[in-house]
Amino acid sequence: MTASRPPRMSFWSELADVDQTELVRNGHLRRFAAGALIYGQGDRADTVMVVRSGCVKEAAHSDDGYQAVLALYDPGDLVGGESVRDGNERAATTYALTDVYALVVPSARFMIFVRTRPRAGEELLRLLSTRLHESERFRLASRATPISVRMAGLLLDLSGRWGVREEPGVTRIALPLSREDLAGLVLTSKRTVGRVLAVWRKQGWIATDRRVIRLTNRSALERAIEDPSGY
Repeated sequence: MTASRPPRMSFWSELADVDQTELVRNGHLRRFAAGALIYGQGDRADTVMVVRSGCVKEAAHSDDGYQAVLALYDPGDLVGGESVRDGNERAATTYALTDVYALVVPSARFMIFVRTRPRAGEELLRLLSTRLHESERFRLASRATPISVRMAGLLLDLSGRWGVREEPGVTRIALPLSREDLAGLVLTSKRTVGRVLAVWRKQGWIATDRRVIRLTNRSALERAIEDPSGY
């Protein structure tokens, strides 16, 4: 089983037009600059948000400073739904990875919305269930999957979601991801991430700059998933 991050369902795209209109009526559009803190781990879950543009990073921090990146949320994704549904404090911290515009809805209004709009309520339950199962599947697969496979899968996934074609055969991932972010996404250390990236740079599979990754040999990364011994 390949341990790549599963694609996330878009809550917004699954809503009916009338439900989208009603949700907009209950919230307000807000801008977050790149790098801004949106929700803090342990904060009261008093709002949810739907990303309208940009990318949001969700991370959990341990007492020893390790960061596990739980998710990268794309346009259309619901952020904060798990905490609001459970009525708990936020279990993770969220940041604007890029400039973000989001529809922010008070929790009380959102819960009324999903309770009175059957399709929206069904989509919320399906979304949360899918995220839970896929997250657990990823963790289990990570224990038995080589880091090269996890890294290759991540880069290919991100290039599909956030890739910008700069020239034939070269795709830039348009997200400012640090080595710490990459390590948190594949559940490993920054040192290991650096080692893998260094090998791939030498082989001409990728090119890197500060928080920039370009895929220069996509087929080689695809082969790395099939044959991790040759990375």
